Amino acid sequence: MNAPIISSLDRNGNPQKVFTFDRKTCYIAAMTEMKQIRALAIRAAKKAGQILKKGQQGELKISYKGDLNLVTNVDQLSEEAIVALINKHFPEHQILAEEGHDRTEPSPFRWIIDPLDGTTNYAHHFPFFCVSIGVEVKGKVQLGVVFDPIRNELFFAERDKGAFLNERPIRTSSIAHLRKSLLVTGFAYDVQTDPINNFNHFINFSMKAQGVRRTGSAALDLCYVASGRLDGFWELKLHPWDTAAGSLILTEAGGKLSDFSGKPFSIYDSEMLASNGKIHREMIDVLQKIR
Repeated sequence: MNAPIISSLDRNGNPQKVFTFDRKTCYIAAMTEMKQIRALAIRAAKKAGQILKKGQQGELKISYKGDLNLVTNVDQLSEEAIVALINKHFPEHQILAEEGHDRTEPSPFRWIIDPLDGTTNYAHHFPFFCVSIGVEVKGKVQLGVVFDPIRNELFFAERDKGAFLNERPIRTSSIAHLRKSLLVTGFAYDVQTDPINNFNHFINFSMKAQGVRRTGSAALDLCYVASGRLDGFWELKLHPWDTAAGSLILTEAGGKLSDFSGKPFSIYDSEMLASNGKIHREMIDVLQKIR
């Protein structure tokens, strides 16, 4: 049976060119495009990572988007480099990027970019930050890349194909009880002014787990849970660019995602709970303790 394949859309989402191919040809075309997207996402993350690494050697220009929410000139340079590559190779794709280089023309493809996750760490020369790139296809994240240029660690996943660290498969930990687990979390930039600030959860988990860390990069936190270095993660008020890539890497590594009540997670939600799956129920119980 033949099936239509649309090569491009206009600004109103209407097909500009429609060709008809058999299903095998459609499948081959789709796989070829994803292969190209995968290669470009990895290339872009590594290029941006080198910009971050080089930027640590020079003088940073820092400005503020809020009282504590800072941005550096290197955030901008990193995002510009990633977007330039996407524009060159996939000019019809949508883009959602933290520093505002968005493109919203109709397309089934959307690149979700955090050019520097862990900006506060970066500004203080604390070596825990990364580049995060996720790719949505028809509203579902299909590919994720997180690159830590300091440790030269590239975390990668493609839906239904597993998760990898520098091309080696990774899996979540085997820790089965919260009491034996090492957790990680973070705090939003309005932590000093909003009473919904995560301190209550931090205290409760500190009393229940073996340890709790706060690293300053949600994308790397998710990858560390995915690779078994940590066992669980929770946070409030995250954005799609914080979680798009890492959430897929986690689930492809065998982890579990939900909101704080156990309902299905979306990268557009305000609550995120991620774990190795084995301690997920116990973590939900702790999060529900004060509700």
